[in-house]
Amino acid sequence: MNRADLVAILAAKNDLSKVSANAVLDTLIDTIQTAVKKGDAVQLVGFGTFKSAKRAARTGKNPSTGAALKIPASTVPKFVAGAKFKAVVDPKAAKRKADKAGRQVSK
Repeated sequence: MNRADLVAILAAKNDLSKVSANAVLDTLIDTIQTAVKKGDAVQLVGFGTFKSAKRAARTGKNPSTGAALKIPASTVPKFVAGAKFKAVVDPKAAKRKADKAGRQVSK
């Protein structure tokens, strides 16, 4: 699915024009990016959390020459899927986790 497909679905399900649906999507993306850039986390319960993560400086290798090179520290965006999202994608894993939790409680 690409952006145009998503806009079309948003428009159809919410009785919006594609222009309006695109504006809503732009606002959502911009708001999440702005918050994460400031260092805030954006948590959408049932979907997931967008946040920033710091990567420490480290040593890497140039793949063509094998020479060592320094990779500087950086801040990167991170998304952690929520439990409901994970369950939708892999229902068997959610059931295994629930069964495991149930066995631990009954011990």
